[in-house]
Amino acid sequence: MALVTRIGLRRVANFVQSQAVSLAGLPSFVKVVEVGARDGLQNEKGLVPTPIKVGLVDLLSESGLTHIEVTSFVSPKWIPQMADNKEVLKNIKRKPGVVYSVLTPNLKGFKDAMASGVDEVAVFGAASEAFSNKNINCSIAESLKRFEDVMTAAKEANVKVRGYVSCVLGCPYEGYVQPSKVAEVAKSMFEMGCYEISLGDTIGVGTPGSMSAMLAEVSRVVPRQRLAVHCHDTYGQAVANIFAALMMGIQVVDSSVAGLGGCPYAKGASGNVSTEDVVYLLHGLNIKTGIDINKLLLASQYISENLKRPPSSKVALAKGVSHL
Repeated sequence: MALVTRIGLRRVANFVQSQAVSLAGLPSFVKVVEVGARDGLQNEKGLVPTPIKVGLVDLLSESGLTHIEVTSFVSPKWIPQMADNKEVLKNIKRKPGVVYSVLTPNLKGFKDAMASGVDEVAVFGAASEAFSNKNINCSIAESLKRFEDVMTAAKEANVKVRGYVSCVLGCPYEGYVQPSKVAEVAKSMFEMGCYEISLGDTIGVGTPGSMSAMLAEVSRVVPRQRLAVHCHDTYGQAVANIFAALMMGIQVVDSSVAGLGGCPYAKGASGNVSTEDVVYLLHGLNIKTGIDINKLLLASQYISENLKRPPSSKVALAKGVSHL
């Protein structure tokens, strides 16, 4: 069994710290939102046992991450991988200072999430009409209307709501998506009360140029400090796109430990950008995250071994994380 040794882990941290160089115009701190337990594991073909999910979240909690998206409260008919949402939330070891969030597409999901003691919820929409109709069976306008009950209930419960916008740099059905359309949807969600808008390159077709152009348009209607980026690495552009976003003033990045998750629209393509690779980039730029990359690699190894496959993370592979 190939294991990440503690000596090897120390070398990872020491190496990236020794070569860290600050660049003008970049933020001094970036919040990393870990989505692997939800956005990653929901894409698994088989059902991941509840104790494995709990163990993953607990390891992530010990890594220094301050925001972990744990699961989703959607119908198990549509996403059976998340049917154990209540059991996962019941059994994780909650660490003070860590926000545990879930996806809640409707009022029923929100109420169930509140009963499970979540700290924050998220809703999701799309910048593509075709994707919205294919993915959630309604138009963009209709999807936003559906969120109103959740937003009202969240306000009454004093619970923060995060908003996701899919297909901000391209759609598997429509192709190119106009930045003005992304801005329109993001503005609507922000004005509804979402405190933060995560802009997702769902099929990973973006480049630093298209990322910068989209962010320039969206930031005209939503403050940059309220924006996050959620990059998929289908074409190997995720880290470059995140760097472009940092240069545009973005201070929140979504990522998934071990690169969990896939792109269902591009067979064989990789999915979410890995948290390890994002943290390596940020620390190499002398940007603080509060995350211990050593402990993050232990979480990467844990889930890779339990899924019996190597991680998608370049950092994890370079440091010997294995599924064997």
